[in-house]
Amino acid sequence: MLREQLPQIITETVPAAEARKIIDRRAEATPGAIRCVYPCVIKRGEGAMIEDVDGNYFLDWVGGVGVLNMGYSRPEVVEAVKAQAEKYFHAMFNITTHEGYVALAEKINEIVPVKGDKNKTFFANSGAEADENAVKLAKAFTGRPNIIVFSGAFHGRTALTMAMTSKKSYAKGMGPFPDGVYRAPFPYLYRKPEGMTDEEAIDYYIAKLKDVFEEASPAEYVAAIVLEPLQGEGGFIPAPIEWVKAVRRICDENGIMLVVDEVQSGFCRTGRMFASSYWAEAGCAPDILAAAKSIAAGVPISAICARAEIMDAVPGGVIGGTFGGNALACAAALKTIEIMEKEDFAKKARHIGAKCLEAFNGWKEKYPVVGDVRGLGAMIGIEFVKDQAGKEPHPELVSKLVAYCAQHGLLVENAGTYLNVIRFLAPLVITDEQLEAGFKIMEDGIQTCM
Repeated sequence: MLREQLPQIITETVPAAEARKIIDRRAEATPGAIRCVYPCVIKRGEGAMIEDVDGNYFLDWVGGVGVLNMGYSRPEVVEAVKAQAEKYFHAMFNITTHEGYVALAEKINEIVPVKGDKNKTFFANSGAEADENAVKLAKAFTGRPNIIVFSGAFHGRTALTMAMTSKKSYAKGMGPFPDGVYRAPFPYLYRKPEGMTDEEAIDYYIAKLKDVFEEASPAEYVAAIVLEPLQGEGGFIPAPIEWVKAVRRICDENGIMLVVDEVQSGFCRTGRMFASSYWAEAGCAPDILAAAKSIAAGVPISAICARAEIMDAVPGGVIGGTFGGNALACAAALKTIEIMEKEDFAKKARHIGAKCLEAFNGWKEKYPVVGDVRGLGAMIGIEFVKDQAGKEPHPELVSKLVAYCAQHGLLVENAGTYLNVIRFLAPLVITDEQLEAGFKIMEDGIQTCM
């Protein structure tokens, strides 16, 4: 059975003949800007495994970039989508109420860790749409024009979310961007100012956030502070909980909404249903939550959640859209969440994360090119450097490592401001045997490429 398979390359070259034909067709038919460096053309997927069109087996540590926490082709989700498809594919929620939308909103309202007693939820299609709509909510509720985001942030590729995203290679030539988006440094403790302790660094980053009120936008004009609880494209950098507590206090003192972007970190990835569940446990829950990716096991849908008083402040017609809360996606999401709760996927993430940290920290002890290992649950980054003392980023090594792993049946992806981080986002149904096989390929790659 494919879901139990271990990685195996059976062809002499990768990509082999059939994959090469399709990759060549891709080059002719689709934009080169949507680039792909992987020699893999999927035929089918189950669990954490892909079989390509030439019969090679790849272990997937990327998971559709965080979309496949449930794994490929979970039978119960497949059946839920089939059952819904036999009734109707689509009913626009502005026109025809369908129960799946309502039931999913009720479920999300129950499980989100946002501040407040009564929650409301609506749906869009992508993470970028969720983030943009979260900003709309904050502006509608506060009546303010500006937002604060952070270095290392990635929020999407719409006009607003390109402005919110830190790395401008994602927005090259796309300006001018919407006004009223200001940026503060994110607490990247591995690269904190030299000589500071972590505690001193947190105070430093809090002070830099407050500087935005003086240098860019007075606090009374700031609608929201938007942040990822664990930065994705920025390099899998967790927000220190003491810093989050301070940000929550700043928001409360100034009437600012705290918006959490859980597009990549949500749905059990970090060892809780949401990464901001850790915030809630520490008394600093967000006001608005944006989620997407793994909500529906690969069917496109995103969710925007907040307490009722925030949601009800939005004028009619400002939020919504044709495909938001599509019936097939709602059916998939309801079944996905049901399985995640029943089988305790958050516990699976903690188990996987513990095994990864043991392996990756072992490499840190053995190989001077492994500079830092960090993350939450099964969302872990390995930062590669030219040497541990100097911490100079080593993106060339990471590029070689990505290519080596793919040639040996393991799909991994880079991340980080300097493209020197390998991210771990394997489906949470990965087996221990598959994990060990992936560790072997990756470590062989480090030894070969460094």
